[in-house]
Order: sequence, then C-alpha cells, then structure tokens
Amino acid sequence: MMRSGLLQISAILMLLAGGSIFPGQTEGESLPDGEPSARIESAGTVTEARSRARILHETLHGSLQVMHRDFFREDEGLTIPSRSLEDVFSELKQSYDLELHWLAVDTPAMNVDHQPTGEMQLKAAGALKDGDAEFEAVFEDRYYFAGPIRLSATCLSCHLSRRSSNDDRAAGLMISMPLQTEPRD
Repeated sequence: MMRSGLLQISAILMLLAGGSIFPGQTEGESLPDGEPSARIESAGTVTEARSRARILHETLHGSLQVMHRDFFREDEGLTIPSRSLEDVFSELKQSYDLELHWLAVDTPAMNVDHQPTGEMQLKAAGALKDGDAEFEAVFEDRYYFAGPIRLSATCLSCHLSRRSSNDDRAAGLMISMPLQTEPRD
C-alpha cells in the first residue's frame, strides 16, 4: 500500500511540476486513453516558477506530515517517509530536470546528504534558519526555491532527542527547476 501511494504522489507531483506521467511524451500527444497529455513547457517566468515551486513544496510538506502520522512507527523498523520521498525526487530529476533536496536547518543533519552544500543550499538554509518564510534565487537559467519543513515535538524525538524545549524546529526543502531560455510561440 505504501508503494502504490508513493507512485500516486509521484504522478501528481510530476503533473504539477509541468511534466507528464508518461516520460518522453511530447506536448499535445495523446495519452493511451485518447486524452491530450498534461505535459507543459518549462516555466517561462520567475513568477510561474515560484507558483510551481510553492505548490510542490506544500504538496511534499503535507505528504511528509501525513506519511509520518499514518505510516511511520519508529519501533517497526520501516523506512522513514523522507527517505521514501527521495525516490520520488529521483524520478522527478530523471524525467523533468527538477531537483529536490532535504536541508538540515535548525537541527543537525540526520543524514549527511541533507547537510547544505553549495552556494544556493547554504544561502537557503541560512535564510530559513533566520526565520524567512521562503528563499528564492535565479542562477544560470534555473529557479531555486526553499521552504521550511516543520519538525514538531514528535519529529524532534528522533531529530533532536536531547533538547530542552518541544518548540517546533525546521528542516528545509530545496527545489530547483529550469527556466525557459527561449521565448514561447
């Protein structure tokens, strides 16, 4: 059940990201049942990229919270939901050149891959740590967006087991996508 739920989430995210659930399909090409494809072009403006990134961020943030609540039990040895979503990230990268990356912000990284690296990730983590609601930048024809991922007291039992407060903390999600470099017809 968990795997099929992830596949459904993956398909929804690909459509929201401007992709098709059938990689390699071109715009206007029909789906197997005769419906036109949902594939759209890369974002043409920063405003369009920002809207797409905000939708992706909120979808993944909400999915992570629900998956943790409904499926994860620390004592059952299951894969943690953030790791399961990395499989979705990989598919989005391969099929649509979307890059998504978890960022450690207010707590030490539980996975060394979540430690911010590179200029954009370091700037994004710093902005989120300073309390900014989001971070955005454009660099080399890519749009970068980062938003906070809430770590509640339940999350902190693993993320920060030795703490003096149950106040929410934040991790982050960095999203980058190509911007269209040629004018649209």
